[in-house]
Amino acid sequence: MMKDQIENELKASIETKEQVLQNLVPQIEKAARLMTDALKAGNKIMFFGNGGSAADAQHLAAELISRFMLERRSLPAIALTTDTSIITAVGNDYLFDNIFARQIEGLAKQGDIAFGLSTSGNSKNVIAGLEKAKQLGCRTIGLTGQGGKIGALAELALKVPATVTPRIQESHITIGHILCHLIEQELFGQ
Repeated sequence: MMKDQIENELKASIETKEQVLQNLVPQIEKAARLMTDALKAGNKIMFFGNGGSAADAQHLAAELISRFMLERRSLPAIALTTDTSIITAVGNDYLFDNIFARQIEGLAKQGDIAFGLSTSGNSKNVIAGLEKAKQLGCRTIGLTGQGGKIGALAELALKVPATVTPRIQESHITIGHILCHLIEQELFGQ
């Protein structure tokens, strides 16, 4: 029955978010502080991922550039997933695994945040982007499922305790919204 399936999906999403609540609050707070400190220092945040994570990268960059909840000045954020000319040129000339690393090499400066999203935690191009960011003195945050290689590589890993991709992605955007809210409150709250 569809009704049962709908209820089961909603319950599974709630259960995953309850696990996030129990396990990730300190890491989410630390991520918000890293991001806020970087923005206060005049640095930017670069978001990147594949598929649904690419959409989340764009979504979060848009929340910071435009606004989330407060009327305020724009914040420096970019999604490395949006320029099809760059992605296809780098993918063609240097292989798809390098689409984020090459952009970070050209755009990043020390103190920027490289924020890699990957439900598996094993996306080769996200790993390469985080590695390049570390070489350039950027702070690195990984938003993953159980962690994978990104969980070990990123300076700060937010590992959603789930294995089902839709549940991980639902938690990723919730965590992203929380981070945007905390950043706005810290920088512009009354």
